[in-house]
Amino acid sequence: MSKKPLILITNDDSISAPGIRTLIAVMSEIGEVVVIAPDSPQSAMGHAITINNTLHLNKISAENAEILEYSCSGTPVDCVKMAVNEILKRKPDLCVSGINHGSNSSINVIYSGTMSAAVEAGIEGIPAIGFSLLDYNWNADFEQIKPFVKKIALQVLKNGLSEGTVLNVNFPKLKTEEIKGIKICRQAKAMWQEKFDKRVTPFGKEYYWLTGEFINQDKGEDTDEFALANGYISIVPVQFDLTAHHTIQTLNTWDL
Repeated sequence: MSKKPLILITNDDSISAPGIRTLIAVMSEIGEVVVIAPDSPQSAMGHAITINNTLHLNKISAENAEILEYSCSGTPVDCVKMAVNEILKRKPDLCVSGINHGSNSSINVIYSGTMSAAVEAGIEGIPAIGFSLLDYNWNADFEQIKPFVKKIALQVLKNGLSEGTVLNVNFPKLKTEEIKGIKICRQAKAMWQEKFDKRVTPFGKEYYWLTGEFINQDKGEDTDEFALANGYISIVPVQFDLTAHHTIQTLNTWDL
């Protein structure tokens, strides 16, 4: 009898978020699950790690529980590092991060704690997927996307991923029967047009709230933003070698 795959689960919305509870339920149907996630929300932390503070890891599952669960005081990337170096006895066959409450398509991948956890797993040589649903509501309906989450995870376990690559999967906010399918996409060229809402406390001290408008500058029909806007699940293969290879030849012509 073949051994069940070992699956590491993490996120950036915290160990108690409905999105990660859904992911745990789905992955438990596939393999042996270990969960290590932040003890509080860590959205938009990117690839931050904790170096100037201590880290705390708390086992929250019962001794006889089938699924091991830990909360970590650090970032999503800290969670993956702790899992690999302190908790797991062998390298996981898969790491899944999410399901994020909100979009991580296009430029959002840069800021995303969800995707940074997946990238960290990829750096460790673990096939990894970041899952996100385009619904920021804490009580978002994740039931609708369970079959797709399972299908994509099984395909990664079966086929593996190219070295240096992880998957960024985003789901439109639609019912299962309304989803038209899955599209393999490129990251759309988009940006946040940001501004700060400046306010003053009752004590006269100024403070700011970051606000902004998402601007999609890409008219292509092969992008994640186009797929999501037209009822498809988007899958973008993300590489974490940030070298702009196409610019090397140009720089070599400079008088340096």
